[in-house]
Amino acid sequence: MRTPLIIANWKLHKTIRESLAFVNKFISIIGKVYNRDIVLCPPFTAIYQVGKELSGTTVKLGAQNLFYEEKGAYTGEVSAEMLKEAGCSYVIIGHSERRKYFLETDKIINAKIKKAESYGLIPIICIGEKAEEKDSGKTREVVGRQMKEALRDFTSTQLEKFVLAYEPIWAIGTGKVETPEQTNEVIGYLRNLLSSLYGYSVASKVRFLYGGSVKPENSTSLLSQKEVDGLLVGGASLEPDSFASICKV
Repeated sequence: MRTPLIIANWKLHKTIRESLAFVNKFISIIGKVYNRDIVLCPPFTAIYQVGKELSGTTVKLGAQNLFYEEKGAYTGEVSAEMLKEAGCSYVIIGHSERRKYFLETDKIINAKIKKAESYGLIPIICIGEKAEEKDSGKTREVVGRQMKEALRDFTSTQLEKFVLAYEPIWAIGTGKVETPEQTNEVIGYLRNLLSSLYGYSVASKVRFLYGGSVKPENSTSLLSQKEVDGLLVGGASLEPDSFASICKV
């Protein structure tokens, strides 16, 4: 059985003060949870303080991005070692907003995943198609290519702890959502593809999440699907009550 995984991606939101206020209220609501994994991904400035607040709880800490080099003249970047030392267990890589606004390519994303894995950080690898790609029937072609390129050069053993998040770009922040059945179909295709590339044993262990306008109202129907192992939550993760209700599904 794959343990359900619910991730909060706060994106460019919350100061340190706001982040700590969220954590204190969220923990008071959610308590200690043992039948699923919960991860908070605050902005870089709040990571260390949030990590300290989460100490002793069952909620894990994640980051929204990292750089593929360890050190050097890379102004503004953050390394895997820095994230690990700050208490991170997970890191989001390849989010569509990184691909769109910061021109991250499949090659860059693969390099970031390699660096995360080398430091024991669990990568949350985002893949998803644009509206025009969906409309032209290219969903499987696009997400299949993105997954294969992201996982290039990894062994089966390395992949077992990886997390893949299917986030159709047209659904992120728009209020539009794939039907649970369509989501299940796409993730089922990706799991079968992963099985053909790395074997059934690996594909049965890798967790696949759905992301894109996830809300308390649709989380139950999404999580009821056989292939959906969890959710990557954006806007609905900014309020502790809202995110807690999703985590309790």
